[in-house]
Amino acid sequence: MLDINFIKNNLELVNASMKSRGCDFDLKALLLIDQDRRENTLIIQDLQAKKNKIAENIGLLKKNNGDENQIEKLKKEGDIVGDQIKESAKMVETSEQLMQEILEIMPNILDQSVPIGVDEKSNVFKHNFGKVNEFSFTPKKHFELFDHQLMDFDNAVKISGSRFVILKGHLALLERALKNFMLDIHTNQFGYTEMSVPYLVNKDSVYGVGHLPNFKDDMFITEDGFYLISTSEVALTNIVRDCILREEELPLRFVAFSSCFRSEAGSAGRDTRGMIRQHQFQKVELVSIVSPEKSNEEHERMLSAAEEILKRLELHYRVMILCSGDIGFAAKKTYDIEVWLPGEQKYREISSCSNVGDFQARRMMTRIKKNDGKKEIAHTLNGSGLAIGRTIVAILENYQQADGSVKIPKALVPYMNGIEVIDKTLTLKK
Repeated sequence: MLDINFIKNNLELVNASMKSRGCDFDLKALLLIDQDRRENTLIIQDLQAKKNKIAENIGLLKKNNGDENQIEKLKKEGDIVGDQIKESAKMVETSEQLMQEILEIMPNILDQSVPIGVDEKSNVFKHNFGKVNEFSFTPKKHFELFDHQLMDFDNAVKISGSRFVILKGHLALLERALKNFMLDIHTNQFGYTEMSVPYLVNKDSVYGVGHLPNFKDDMFITEDGFYLISTSEVALTNIVRDCILREEELPLRFVAFSSCFRSEAGSAGRDTRGMIRQHQFQKVELVSIVSPEKSNEEHERMLSAAEEILKRLELHYRVMILCSGDIGFAAKKTYDIEVWLPGEQKYREISSCSNVGDFQARRMMTRIKKNDGKKEIAHTLNGSGLAIGRTIVAILENYQQADGSVKIPKALVPYMNGIEVIDKTLTLKK
């Protein structure tokens, strides 16, 4: 959430950021609402002082056995002032509610290094790793391999509906291997603390990370008001909600594996086949809580942690800087890692790493007590490290062989109980 004082002091910057995102906010109207709030607050203070003076005078009259008529007159004046205070307080409450409703739906201010553009076509290439695989045959898409024997969409539809999958045998093992492989790298090499978090969270938690009120339709909600997490970022970030952190505690770095649940509202007709866009998928998520001066450095570090997974799997990818029209609501700057899929002949996002600045922490009231005693709003960051379903897709398409089998990346073989090749017959090959 943005700070109203920041908006007032940086009106041109905020307006430019909103326009570059394609958002239309009447900032002058917002400032008028804030002005009404402040003016009525001052009126309340003056009226309260007046009421206090009346009460003081009544007390003096009673103490000195003063005129009862005068006392009654002052009491009536006090009642009138009290009613005026209540009326002004209602006006303040109305202004605050209106202002809150606007601030809740305003996206974060973009970092000045973010490229300006309407959609993903304006995203900017940062760097890449590896080269596009060359095949002596026409590579298949991931869902064309194994004749659906290990990737069962039919029974998933029967059990749950569209956009679900059942992984069997060695593909289920591959999913488990990737989970353990990713967690080991992030904890052992990059120092993230592994967490196991709830999949059901309350409304305050969803609001805290900026998923409410704008993105309610993207989430699943239970009849008793719990939300199924769309990413473990929701739970991990809210660990520090309503907390005052000591400067020496930072940075805090969390990593968690979880199932993620998304309604995919608005994606009708997109990626209806295969595992690219599912209602339920598995992901390893990274979250950092840092001091403001460290967030840009932490962003680069988080990106390198996510990249390391793909480097060890020897998968070709590129890193893109998202433009103003493609970046997420809460992010001030985002890097997308896009892995090459030879079956589709295109790059696909496999990780987003975002610096959110103080946007979430302000909503969550997460502050830092610095060593000099001053307090400031913390900065939060989040990133996929990685989306496991899409990593499976990338391995299947990049490591497929002419006979329809798939080699296992060398780094994963120890996590696959020594299995080096998988095929639709489930034959163990070493």
